[in-house]
Amino acid sequence: MKQPVHSIVTLALVAVALAAAPASAQTYPASGKPIKIVVPTAAGGGNDAMARIVAQKLNEKLKWTVIVDNKAGGGGAIAAESVAKSAPDGYTIMFGYIATHGINPAVSKLSYDPIKDFEPIAQVAEAQGVLIVHPSVKAKNVAELIALAKAKPGGLTYASAGNGTAPHIAGELFKQMTGTDILHVPYKGSAPAVTDTMGGTTQMMFPSLVAASGFIKSGKVRALAVTGKKRSPLYPDLPTVDESGVKGFEVVQWYGFFAPAKTPKEIVNKLNSEIVAVLRDPDVTRKLAEQGADVVTGSPEQLGKLVQSEVAKWSKLVKEAKITAD
Repeated sequence: MKQPVHSIVTLALVAVALAAAPASAQTYPASGKPIKIVVPTAAGGGNDAMARIVAQKLNEKLKWTVIVDNKAGGGGAIAAESVAKSAPDGYTIMFGYIATHGINPAVSKLSYDPIKDFEPIAQVAEAQGVLIVHPSVKAKNVAELIALAKAKPGGLTYASAGNGTAPHIAGELFKQMTGTDILHVPYKGSAPAVTDTMGGTTQMMFPSLVAASGFIKSGKVRALAVTGKKRSPLYPDLPTVDESGVKGFEVVQWYGFFAPAKTPKEIVNKLNSEIVAVLRDPDVTRKLAEQGADVVTGSPEQLGKLVQSEVAKWSKLVKEAKITAD
């Protein structure tokens, strides 16, 4: 018995619609491809450590291959551009942070837009920065460091994770607020910058506690102050830079996951729920706390609002302080 022509046409249209349906309408992940987390800093740094903690738990929870791909350089711009240009299918996401989605737009001409070219997924954490110096530096506190820098203009160097990164902005803000002349030495990521500060190639740095905590505990660098509004539970005896006499100084790093723009909402929501669940795992919370980071998460919309406010905040500050990416 022949089917009516209109039934055949209807079935054909349904088949076409199903074939054209986005991957989000199917079970995700399902393509056999691994989920790649692009980290905008070198392996071994604080960002890398945090991303790997989350990646490992995601791997276990999703029962799917989750890999970390480090793309250092350009203050995170190289990684951000590569993710922005990736297929919006949920298999390439970025572990972005204050530099890639807050500070960079304020100090550099970028090939990507931190708001328009990404879909926010979930914030992960916040971490204080810390002012560290090589043990040979004859300054036991911030006041002594300022005096030393003023006695030898251009005689001290500070390392950063690259132009436009939080350690760079913190260093320039410190110079501007203290009236000191300290030479900036940019690196491709926190790990090599902290390593050279630890070795004495550079004398000081403003890394995150995530990147520097292990070296502080081992005595390879000396911590003078933290950069947030309040003291860190990890180092309760360590004052803030503000407490140390540089009133109003504050730089707190934040971290979050982003997907390329136009990634289907269903995939973004799936990733958000899985990442938030991972961050609620006591083991993950403990490991991040040991790195000096506090878990702070929420919805994609909340991360999107954070990015918008951070871009506006740092653009205003950079303009007022006349900070450049040099």
